[in-house]
Formats: sequence, C-alpha cells, structure tokens
Amino acid sequence: MTEPLVVLKDVQKHFGDLHVLKDINLEIGKGEVVVVIGPSGSGKSTLCRAINRLETIESGTITIDGKTLPEEGKALAQLRADVGMVFQSFNLFAHKTILDNVTLGPIKVRKVKKADAEKRAMELLERVGVAHQAQKFPAQLSGGQQQRVAIARSLAMDPKVMLFDEPTSALDPEMINEVLDVMVNLAKEGMTMIVVTHEMGFARKAANRVVFMADGQIVEENTPEEFFTNPQSDRAKDFLGKILTH
Repeated sequence: MTEPLVVLKDVQKHFGDLHVLKDINLEIGKGEVVVVIGPSGSGKSTLCRAINRLETIESGTITIDGKTLPEEGKALAQLRADVGMVFQSFNLFAHKTILDNVTLGPIKVRKVKKADAEKRAMELLERVGVAHQAQKFPAQLSGGQQQRVAIARSLAMDPKVMLFDEPTSALDPEMINEVLDVMVNLAKEGMTMIVVTHEMGFARKAANRVVFMADGQIVEENTPEEFFTNPQSDRAKDFLGKILTH
C-alpha cells in the first residue's frame, strides 16, 4: 500500500432514522483505483459525496493528503479543487462553450492565465477525444461526449483524486464504453480514483481493489480477481449472483 491519500475513519452518517454510513473505515493509496459496488441504497453515493463534503458526516474523520476536511468557507473550496468529481449528470454550463466549461475553474479558482488555461483545456479535450467540439455548446454534444468533457473539466484542476459517482448510469448503452475507456486510461496513467459504478467490466479491468457495500457498511474489500471469483460474504455472493447471471 502506498501512502494513503484519502482516509476515512469511523465515519457515520444518518438521513433521519436511516443510518446510511456505519463505521466506515477506508484508506485509498496514491495512484490506487478503488471501485465501490453494492445494491441500491447501500450508501455508495453518499460515501463518494462525503469525500468532498457534498454530504456532511456526523462523526468520524475524512482526510485528504493528510488534511482533515474543513467545515466550510475558503479552505473547503480549496480542498474541493483538489478533488475532481464526475456525477451521473454532466453539470456543464449550458450557456458556455465546451472550452469555456473546461477553463472556468482553473481561471477562477486556480488563477491561471486565460491563454494558459485554454492551451491546457485543449490538451485535455484532445485526451478525452472531443477537441474538435471545443467551440460547441453542451446541448450540441451527445451524452457520452458531455461526460467526457465533464472528466476533462475535472482534470483541468489538476486534482489529487477523482471521484466518479455512477458516471455512466445516465448514458445510452452505446456511449458507456467511450466514457469507460477514458477512465481506464486515467487509471493506467496513475490517477487516484474512487469509482461508484455498476460496470463490473470496468471494475475487473481497472480497479486495484473492489469495495463492496451493503446497508451502509463496507462488507468486504478485495482485489477484483478475488472478489468476483471468490466472494467471502453471503451479501456479496447474493449480489454477484443477481448481476452476473444476466
């Protein structure tokens, strides 16, 4: 295990009476790709969103690169800039071009000069395969292209870690692979990634570790090879039985 970049310790979270995160303890090393899977309502997305404080936690600690997550204000904004986040929905600004969407964060938050931000943005758009769409608006792109722009936009901030919350679940089936391919390449390049997904092929191909959640708890974690071929818990066996038979 390399030195941990993200550490969750004894994390608890309730929504009303619902205990959505129960005693979560998890360490993610630099350059590690961790895929979080589990049935709906298991707390996967809440876990992901807690890491950049889109969801608050009641107790426990979350540290990123040795720093505890601040409550709010400027320190939180700075820390968030180190944590890229890609959601199910693309959240691009509809009235801005693709290029402007990608340069906005670096210019506003990182205070990068416009020309430098644009040069870097074009490199990233090239990398995710949509550089030729730079002057278009989000509505002119397919869902798969928009999601790849959303990844480029996160990368433009030079994040230490990337969070993906079911990044392909809103896409048409033929677009899923174009997004997963970008993510697989990122993983190969050594980006630290935490990915909540239903795409088991991606988990097998790109993950260093699979974390299986059910009922707000981490039930087991293992290498993809071990997890898929030899799950230890009944919950995991049941889950895999349901999804891998189709």
